[in-house]
Amino acid sequence: MFEQLDSLIIRYEEINEMLADPEVISDSDRLRELTIEEADLRPKVQKIKRYKEVEEEIKDTEELLHDTSDEDLTEMAKEELTSLKEEKETLEEEITLLMLPEDPNDGKNIIMEIRGAAGGDEAQLFAGDLLNMYTHYADKQGWRTEVLDANITGIGGYKEVTLMITGQNVYSKLKFENGAHRVQRVPETESQGRVHTSTATVVVMPEVEEVDFELDPKDIQMDVFRASGAGGQHVNKTESAVRLTHLPTGIVVSMQDQRSQQQNRDKAMKILSARVYDKISSEAQAEIDQERKLAVGTGDRSERIRTYNYPQNRVTDHRIGLTIQQLDSIMGGNLDEIVDALVLYDQTQKLEELNGPSI
Repeated sequence: MFEQLDSLIIRYEEINEMLADPEVISDSDRLRELTIEEADLRPKVQKIKRYKEVEEEIKDTEELLHDTSDEDLTEMAKEELTSLKEEKETLEEEITLLMLPEDPNDGKNIIMEIRGAAGGDEAQLFAGDLLNMYTHYADKQGWRTEVLDANITGIGGYKEVTLMITGQNVYSKLKFENGAHRVQRVPETESQGRVHTSTATVVVMPEVEEVDFELDPKDIQMDVFRASGAGGQHVNKTESAVRLTHLPTGIVVSMQDQRSQQQNRDKAMKILSARVYDKISSEAQAEIDQERKLAVGTGDRSERIRTYNYPQNRVTDHRIGLTIQQLDSIMGGNLDEIVDALVLYDQTQKLEELNGPSI
């Protein structure tokens, strides 16, 4: 482990030297790549350097205890030694977590798709509630949200809504939201006061950058047509709506919300890229999952992951057995307790899989 830690420090110093090189500075792609790597290594290197300092301080303090006969100095050294050993233990845990295999998508923005599933109108209303929940959570995190496409029902629900959430480490916090979300409540249209059960599905996909994945133009069929709905005479006179079909996978994305064909094409391409990348990644992950059971977030997206029980003001995440009696707060976007628990569970599972010696 220490050889690996030392190699990280060496690599970090190399990167900082390269970032000062005029040739690197003039190469925007190379500069961006190194800047991202430097930002990723910085917290690890800081912890490792402090760990080494603490080890040296422990060694010096133990030598002082061995050599001194002064009672006051001995007492101070013992207190210092206790504190240093506690810090060392904390640093060991922190470094171990930092050294866990990383999801390369963790730092990315996301495209989220929410769909009303089983339950008709009530499911579509619940899809709207989930949209509000994630929007409020994003606001609290300082992220930005943008609805890319929406199919709104007459009663104000959503058959489907696609939004982009941009900010720092969005995917790392929301990637575990994939799956079926179940709601139990009395619909406004229910005259008998009976509790109904409905579901909405959530799909979270990392935003795809060209450096990660690029669609082959030959694999994409584009059709244009006249938009329908709001927009006045413009939508009736120009073929601004766009339908993109990825021929190898059969994935189709239509976009008509924007006024120009180019704007609709750009948004449709962003969604199509994310869906195709997600499909390819999911299929590759499925092969791995057959060999070993992974942590939360890699299961079938049709699987029920969470229940929102309105009569009992309760939310239960079935994957980790977490129940919180604050549904109203959670629906208001206060998801930190759930998100943190899922991240911690995932880290714990990875530590168990690692099954190697600690520092």
